[in-house]
Amino acid sequence: MRASQYLITTLKEAPAEAELISHRLMIRAGLIKRLGSGLYTWMPVGLKVLRKVEAVVRDEMAKTAKALELLMPAVQPAELWQESGRWEFYGKELLRLKDRHERDFVIGPTHEEVVTDVVRRDIKSYRQLPVNLYQIQTKFRDEIRPRFGVMRAREFVMKDGYSFHTDFASLEKTYWDYYNAYCNVFTRLGLKFRPVAADTGSIGGTGSHEFQVLADSGEDAIVWCPTSDFAANIELAEAVSPAHARPAAAESMTKVHTPGVKTIAQLADFLKIPVEKTVKAVVVDGVDGKPVLLMVRGDHSLNEIKAEKLPQVKSPLAFSTPESIVEAFGAAPGSLGPVNFPGTVIMDRTVDRMGDFVIGANEDDMHFTGANIGRDIPEPLVADIRNVVEGDQSPDGKGVLEICRGIEVGHIFQLRTKYSEAMQCTYLDADGQSVPMEMGCYGIGISRVVAACIEQNNDDKGIIFPAAMAPFTLAIVPVAADKNPQVAETADSLYQSLLAAGVDVLLDDRAERPGVKFADMELLGIPFRVTVGGKGLEKGIVEFAIRATGEVKELPVGEALALIQSNMAV
Repeated sequence: MRASQYLITTLKEAPAEAELISHRLMIRAGLIKRLGSGLYTWMPVGLKVLRKVEAVVRDEMAKTAKALELLMPAVQPAELWQESGRWEFYGKELLRLKDRHERDFVIGPTHEEVVTDVVRRDIKSYRQLPVNLYQIQTKFRDEIRPRFGVMRAREFVMKDGYSFHTDFASLEKTYWDYYNAYCNVFTRLGLKFRPVAADTGSIGGTGSHEFQVLADSGEDAIVWCPTSDFAANIELAEAVSPAHARPAAAESMTKVHTPGVKTIAQLADFLKIPVEKTVKAVVVDGVDGKPVLLMVRGDHSLNEIKAEKLPQVKSPLAFSTPESIVEAFGAAPGSLGPVNFPGTVIMDRTVDRMGDFVIGANEDDMHFTGANIGRDIPEPLVADIRNVVEGDQSPDGKGVLEICRGIEVGHIFQLRTKYSEAMQCTYLDADGQSVPMEMGCYGIGISRVVAACIEQNNDDKGIIFPAAMAPFTLAIVPVAADKNPQVAETADSLYQSLLAAGVDVLLDDRAERPGVKFADMELLGIPFRVTVGGKGLEKGIVEFAIRATGEVKELPVGEALALIQSNMAV
């Protein structure tokens, strides 16, 4: 492709509202143009990158996941969402609309309902299963606060796959095929990533894995063990019980006046004790409508996903109102504890192994020091209800945990029969019995992959695309070709030869200053650049530059084609 015939619309500055580096660089490089809040036009250069991601995904879907591609409508009848039970549950992110006949529809954020309807119409016998389908399509989620460019846009491109099975063993096999396919996809795209065990969220089902691109700007906290294969989203990572036993009581429980103390930090400061000696009280609504007291160590934080799954706790999780707390405890938040509280108390595993700790006394501005379980507090229910922290023991017992940041670019789920039961997607088994199909779903955020890649690969000059995702593999930049016919001829000859060799090459033949051309090629993240200049040709060489390292090599003109190809292959 010749740059003079292409639409390259780079900018020196990004708009002020662009927060993430990927958003700024995608705007500056002209990959995307903002249309409205959370809505972007993919320009030719950006679309080329997007299509390269899609090509790798399609290849792995066919080769490793053994899936067939289809394309489903973006607009979906509301009846399907009502049938599955997600019409109300999904919330305001689901964009609802009416047609001219006042019938309800949604613009699909995902397609579990539609694909289940497709399969239940045609698949009737166990002999027709398993079925494994996927699509690459535009989705819409009405984000309350679209931000970060295409990272959290309202409209986005997604690969979503769905599989249907006679039994769980068949589902598991396909699930791990997708797991391997996703690992292959992100490896081929040149991304540093980690698959992590994850919560199933609003999609539902049982097991799931997220695929996280490692980046400091990531919204998700990833917990992993450097000395084992363990990795999980922080929402799911198990906080194991401390190895030590609960110590024997060494202090008497004493009520202490703590005027104005409302937070754990204030409490530790007031009593001049380590925060690890305190216990934090969190009150949530129980299934019986009464408050449930959850207790974690003062320096730990409640994991709301874990708490919501407790059988004693109302779902979705709701924190109790100040009025209901005062009624149940006789005190306002800031002075709460389990002593003489007749309701349900659930302590985290770490609290269960503490002794002589500080808790609220259920009187305003009063706390107990020297509190002990068994002597002062009845043996409580114990559960894993906190977020892990760095240094915790790995759940697999093979080391200690570390935490890094990640950007979720893929997610796979074992849905089981959640949708097939709700929507009567059944098959006849060998005995003629009607059985709900086992189901899995598998997503990759295609447009998000591009942004995540840029978050991971950039410098002060712009984007550094891995070769598999770059809009062009190599750029040829002739210097002052309008004044030197030999430069123009050499650059054009090399361009034609590289095209013939199958290289995705861009010839920057624009009437721009060399500095502008170099800056644009670096901003666009093109992995390799060949500079053809008069001074170099006088020495019989062209310059070959590697974007990722900044290394520059001089290549003899007569051997340039072969040497360029060998250097790009390294």
